[in-house]
Amino acid sequence: MGVYTTIDPVTGDQIAQYPEISDAELDDLIGRSTAAYRSWRTTPLEQRRTVLTRAAEIHREQADELAKILTLEMGKPIAQAKGEVALVASIYQFYADHVEEYIADEPLDITGSGTAVVRTEPIGPLVGVMPWNFPYYQVARFAAPNIALGNTIILKHARNCPQSALAIERVLAEAGLPAGVYLNAFISSAHVANTVADPRVQGVSLTGSEKAGSAVGEVAGRHMKKCVLELGGSDPFLVLDDADVDAAAAAAVVGRLGNGGQACTASKRFLVDERVYEEFVGKFVDGMAGWQPGDPTSPDTKLGPLASNAGVEELDELVQDAISRGAEVLLGGNRPEGAGAYYPPTVLAGVTRDMRAFSEELFGPVAVVHCVGSMDEAIDLANDSPFGLSSSVFTSDPDKADRVAEELETGMVWINGTSKSSPDLPFGGVKGSGFGRELAKFGFNEFANKKLIRNPQGKKGIPA
Repeated sequence: MGVYTTIDPVTGDQIAQYPEISDAELDDLIGRSTAAYRSWRTTPLEQRRTVLTRAAEIHREQADELAKILTLEMGKPIAQAKGEVALVASIYQFYADHVEEYIADEPLDITGSGTAVVRTEPIGPLVGVMPWNFPYYQVARFAAPNIALGNTIILKHARNCPQSALAIERVLAEAGLPAGVYLNAFISSAHVANTVADPRVQGVSLTGSEKAGSAVGEVAGRHMKKCVLELGGSDPFLVLDDADVDAAAAAAVVGRLGNGGQACTASKRFLVDERVYEEFVGKFVDGMAGWQPGDPTSPDTKLGPLASNAGVEELDELVQDAISRGAEVLLGGNRPEGAGAYYPPTVLAGVTRDMRAFSEELFGPVAVVHCVGSMDEAIDLANDSPFGLSSSVFTSDPDKADRVAEELETGMVWINGTSKSSPDLPFGGVKGSGFGRELAKFGFNEFANKKLIRNPQGKKGIPA
């Protein structure tokens, strides 16, 4: 039987271990989720709103304690960890504030007699499979809207953040969520497939790698289950010839190095017009060099370790592959000696199609810069990727910005800014970055039954 383990990425020390649950325990857990759904789906809306509001309050009240767990388990600098907790609080509060609006009947303007409405209803127990890079936020954007809607949640978290997983379950219980509505599950990958296949479970949401998404999506499809997949990204950052270079370079540094570069929506490929290339690259490299790795428990640290030594090894393999094939190192590029899962800010130029860094996701503080001759070339290179999550374009011309936004093959486009999450903005991608949306009303409706109720004898203006 496997284990979930907290390993401090600063020291490599093992802090805590938790065993996987057994087959019998998983069957009982699914049963408890199913039983809880029968009552939670009919729980008065005001009670659900109260729980969500209280969950938001607890996140704010316990921000320091919750943030320290993130820093311990995946090396997130403490200031950024507190920012994640604040974002999670805003997500729970958002759905508390909007659930009544989102769940309201939608009357249809029909041609026949009588009435027709679309009613938004829950569908049942759901499985969430979540990653380690944003241990609270990734869960909240799946759990909050579905708890508001009336679904129940079985949550498999990443193996390296079990204390974060337990903290989420504890906070929701303290907020008054009835037993069984949200259940943490320390389960194996094989258990995930069996849980998705279980007829009592009605859907699954996964945030993770393409490999994991493909495996879960296959099981969900085979068993006719609703599935939302948020996978990797290799987000392009376009700098056009009329961009404010100072602003673009400053944003590029934050967009690449926030959360240690361990974000699906981090800016990773910088496509810069040749007329501003030298200026941008000089300022970008200087800015990247200013973020040196440090102690993540210090409030002044902006760049901590990666979440694991395995992550360092995977990232360095991509960097060394590019260097061995002729890429130019503008900054960094050397894995440091000593303890800790640290990797320096790195900038590569001259990355070509035969290098893995051209098409694979760089999940860490490594940037690739490309010099392009025109806006059309930048768009073509941006779209030359198996991914399609988010993107950025910097330009002073609104018409150019609109055209680039229209032609980029991504789920999200940011104009003169980098990708940032907010409860009121839908999140998701296309191509190898997955499908479905989270957050805003779009995320609320992903696991909802949009039930048509047609009454030919009903009176106009009166719900059927």
